[in-house]
Amino acid sequence: MRHRLTARVQPKAASDRLDGWAADEAGRPFLKLRVRALPAEGAANAAVEALVAKALGVPKSAVRVVTGGKNRLKSLEIEGPPDLAARISGLAGDDSDKT
Repeated sequence: MRHRLTARVQPKAASDRLDGWAADEAGRPFLKLRVRALPAEGAANAAVEALVAKALGVPKSAVRVVTGGKNRLKSLEIEGPPDLAARISGLAGDDSDKT
C-alpha cells in the first residue's frame, strides 16, 4: 500500500531530525524536517528519504520524493502496510497529537 506525506525541509541544518507537525495557510498538515545535507545533486532529498525511512522503520527504498525535488516543500510516497498510516501520523513524538 502506498502512503503520502508532505514535508517541509530545512537543508544544511546542524542535525538530521523531525521537528513536528505544522499546517500551511490552507490548513494542510506537513511534517517539518531538518537534514544536514546540502541541497545539491539530490543529497538533501536522499537524506530526507533516509530520515523518514528510519523514523518509520521501513527500508530506505520504500520512501521516495515524488514532488518538490528542488523545493523545500516535498511530497513523499511511502510503500508499506496499512498500519503505516498510524506510524506516519505519530512521527515526531507527542507533537503529532496536536495537529
